Amino acid sequence: MPEIRLAQIGVGHWGKNLLRNFSSIPGCSVVAVCDSNSNVLEFVEHHYPQADTSKSVDEILSRDDLDGIVIATETHSHFAIAKAALESGRHVFVEKPMTESADEAQTLVSLSDETGCHCMVGHLLLYHPAFNYVEDLIKANSLGDIYYMYSVRVNLGIVRQQENALQSLAPHDLSIALAFLNQQPSAVAVHAQAYLQPEICDVAFSTIFFDNGALAHLHTSWLDPHKIRKVTLVGSKKMVVIDEMSGAEKVRIYDKGVNPPGYVGFAESMTTRVGNISIPNIQMAEPLRVECSHFIDCVRTGESPRSDARNGLSVVRLLEAAQKSLTAGGEKIPVHPI
Repeated sequence: MPEIRLAQIGVGHWGKNLLRNFSSIPGCSVVAVCDSNSNVLEFVEHHYPQADTSKSVDEILSRDDLDGIVIATETHSHFAIAKAALESGRHVFVEKPMTESADEAQTLVSLSDETGCHCMVGHLLLYHPAFNYVEDLIKANSLGDIYYMYSVRVNLGIVRQQENALQSLAPHDLSIALAFLNQQPSAVAVHAQAYLQPEICDVAFSTIFFDNGALAHLHTSWLDPHKIRKVTLVGSKKMVVIDEMSGAEKVRIYDKGVNPPGYVGFAESMTTRVGNISIPNIQMAEPLRVECSHFIDCVRTGESPRSDARNGLSVVRLLEAAQKSLTAGGEKIPVHPI
């Protein structure tokens, strides 16, 4: 089995986790690392002595011994690096969001198609066993018709300067909303506020409207006393709560709902149903390890990644519309089909 050779560009807070995982996958080797911070490169040289280090992105891209490039830099630089990597014939793993604009994302989709090189986006929750379990329930119609979902992704810090709380935190739950509701989003409305830095919102409340009437509501903030990572899904048969912060009980399934009226037109004849709460035993694995292994498998086999460039485009398109709504003070912004 030939070794997959990677270079990683960017080793910040999250990039260290990517480097740890890619470096420990059998049959994969991170042979070069690029970062502008000298202290980071010293860290890499100490913990990953097999990897060459550099401050130059061009130097990394000019190497002829690489199968893929891992991009974990600030969002504003994703497009230029990913474009250059795809044009040079390398597979790309790029952290979320894939790009700053839908036009840039579409360019990467086209380049991936033209070159035959994968462009996989780090939509981590698509590789989380708890979310995968719930997605299987949806596909089996165990929850019935999905009415709406809402998510809470809040904590105190990390406060960013290059992107706001919406752009930093919402891509996770946008990717899940698209997977769970499996419908075309039609519009988005966002109300947000900046408290710590001018023009960079610390808290955002976003609502995504879907063609079939379903809703997704996202609460994102890095200015909150709690660390919460929770998604609630309401279906016509059952309801589900996914709590990423819970230890062994990440998914709870509620056999609750409202039975249809016995007599059409008489709302008072509706009855609520309160059944059992079940907590499935889900075999957990580190989602990031699953995600990184999936990328390596796709490079090796040619299989298209689940979170490919088109998936990245769908999330960026929603983010772009959400940012327009935020700027317009919460105006409902249409989301045009891809």
